[in-house]
Amino acid sequence: MRVQRPFYPEGPDVGHVAILHPPGGVVGGDELRVDARIETGAHALLTTPAAGKFYRSAGPLAGQTQQLTVAAGSALEWLPQENIMYSGARVHTLTRVELQGDARFLGWEILCLGRPAAGETFAIGECRQTLELWRDGEPLYLEQASYAGDDPALKAAWGLQGQPVIATLLCTPTIPGLTDAIRAGWEPLTIPAPTGELTAVTQLDGLLIGRYLGPSTSRARRFFTLAWGLLRPLLFNRPLC
Repeated sequence: MRVQRPFYPEGPDVGHVAILHPPGGVVGGDELRVDARIETGAHALLTTPAAGKFYRSAGPLAGQTQQLTVAAGSALEWLPQENIMYSGARVHTLTRVELQGDARFLGWEILCLGRPAAGETFAIGECRQTLELWRDGEPLYLEQASYAGDDPALKAAWGLQGQPVIATLLCTPTIPGLTDAIRAGWEPLTIPAPTGELTAVTQLDGLLIGRYLGPSTSRARRFFTLAWGLLRPLLFNRPLC
């Protein structure tokens, strides 16, 4: 894991950092860990230069742990590209965001099971995904998902409905009226919508949540980028960059 260099396209107040994994993919037995700490008064935008790829395993588990700590008076934008789970991958991932005081956060995670463009489904393997958002030791959002290659939930109407891409966007604090604005902005882009695509955005307990289920990581990113474009100027007092 590397940071080649930070960039400052908005001036010295906001650092843009791309987290690079030079091997380009994760195999069984690999363990990746990112520990990012945003100090008081700082503002960072963290991303990745390419999708994460988790390859078929001969048996051992691969792990990815991301601990993001945001101090009071600071801000974090967590905007990684998607994680792609090849058929046969065995992976446990954890992203835990710890906010302190009035820290601000906007971030997303996008998961693709299999490789739809290559016609590959997640026929075998195991993927466990945990996403947590905390403020001062109190949980704001806890999500735990477990997908197996032979799990009926992958195709069931009450599950993933045969869709390979699952994604979540989180933003706190909330901004009144933005859920309606995001819905209105996305509606023209759903004509025509891919078959089975579902999107949602809601607010609860000081948290805005966006969700995507569908066939396309690019569509998920487009939905979340639209939301980010509306949220960023109001949450961080920053134009799009």
